[in-house]
Amino acid sequence: MLGRSAAQTRESPERDARVRPEHDANNSGKDTTMSTIAFIGLGNMGGPMAGNLVKAGHKVFAFDLSQVSKDAAAALGVGIAASAKEAVAEAEIVVTMLPAGKHVLGVWADILPVVKPGTLLIDSSTIDVESARKAHALAAERGCLSLDAPVSGGVGGAQGATLTFMVGGSADAFKRGEPILSAMGKKVVHCGDAGNGQAAKICNNMILGISMIGVSEAFVLAEKLGLSHQALFDVASTSSGQCWSLTTYCPVPGPVPTSPANNDYKPGFASALMLKDLKLAQEAAQAAGASTPLGAAAAQVYGLHNAWGEGGTDFSGIIHLLRGRGNT
Repeated sequence: MLGRSAAQTRESPERDARVRPEHDANNSGKDTTMSTIAFIGLGNMGGPMAGNLVKAGHKVFAFDLSQVSKDAAAALGVGIAASAKEAVAEAEIVVTMLPAGKHVLGVWADILPVVKPGTLLIDSSTIDVESARKAHALAAERGCLSLDAPVSGGVGGAQGATLTFMVGGSADAFKRGEPILSAMGKKVVHCGDAGNGQAAKICNNMILGISMIGVSEAFVLAEKLGLSHQALFDVASTSSGQCWSLTTYCPVPGPVPTSPANNDYKPGFASALMLKDLKLAQEAAQAAGASTPLGAAAAQVYGLHNAWGEGGTDFSGIIHLLRGRGNT
């Protein structure tokens, strides 16, 4: 039986009207077939993602341990269940967005006895490849399809439904899950079999961590040489130094007004999360026998940055560590 808020949402004629939008030419080609979706994990990313599923016309029932997160999701039209098991009881699709592999495996083990066989389970957390593949195995034992579908795009992407999904799983599971993921993002890439979505995510973020350190080092050197931030940006952004860490997420105030550097380095993508992803990349590299010396160095640098108390600031704030002084 659903918790009170979820039951009230289900019975609401206003909600019924909202979740059956007519298909029209302005729908950007996104699937409008209504599904009943359970969403477990309503944090900074999960809450807005669940809200976008509601906007796309789906019935969403969700759970989180945080009352603040539940209240924020309820304000977006998400039905709140009293437990994870309650949220998934009638779901055709289950989405999880959780901190680490142990949490994903724990939640999936808890809910799978209640989940109906044939349900599609999608995990959009960023976790280690081994845990992702264990989660797929748990789903298969229950007769369910599954996808690992970590995201890129940060809180802004979650809020604006512009995330990129990197997806691992069978072709059948991907075909079924793609319309759901498209309601939360602008790009959905099938990366191959179980665990390959996580593999793509950690490889991508290893590039990102390395490149942000490189861009920050260049600005620190430019400062020492008397070159202005704007002059370096104008040159590098239009030549061979061009990269996302420079042109979209520039680590110094001024050249890119929307970068966190212009908002006191508020995340964005927190330094603690970058360190988590770099550690996952190093664990994967060790297991696979891959040589990643720059990835290892980046993990060490971000480890120092986090130890300095900067884990809650944006990862572009790594420039402060490279300057050898505080956030001024």
